[in-house]
Amino acid sequence: MANVLTVLGRAIIGARLKGTGTEPKYIAVGTGAGTSAAADTTLFTEVGDGRVTGTSALITTTSTDDTYEVTGTYTAPGARAITNAGLWDAITSGALFMKGDFSVINLATSDELTLKMRTQFV
Repeated sequence: MANVLTVLGRAIIGARLKGTGTEPKYIAVGTGAGTSAAADTTLFTEVGDGRVTGTSALITTTSTDDTYEVTGTYTAPGARAITNAGLWDAITSGALFMKGDFSVINLATSDELTLKMRTQFV
C-alpha cells in the first residue's frame, strides 16, 4: 500500500502559501490496480460516478495542526471494487494532490465508503 503527496500536490501547497490556487477537497475513487507514485497525475481507473466534495480540517498528529485532512463519503451507484482514492483541487479535471492505493474494498449498490485523506507535514 502506498499513500503519496504528488508532484502536483507540492505545487498546490506552494501556490496556497502564496495566496493563490484552490483547496484540494474533492475525493475520487478508482478500481484499477497499481502502486501510487509521486509522479502520478490520475487514479488507476477513476470511476465515472463523480467526485465527492469533502470537508477539510487541520488536525494534530505529532504537533499542533501538522496534518491536512479531508473527509468525504462516496456512495456506490452499483457494485464497485475500489482499490485507490485521490484528492483533487477541482470537482472535475484539476490536479491530483494526493493518492493512495489499498487492498480491494468491495461495495454493493448504495454502500457508502467514508474516506479520510490525510497529509502530514513533517
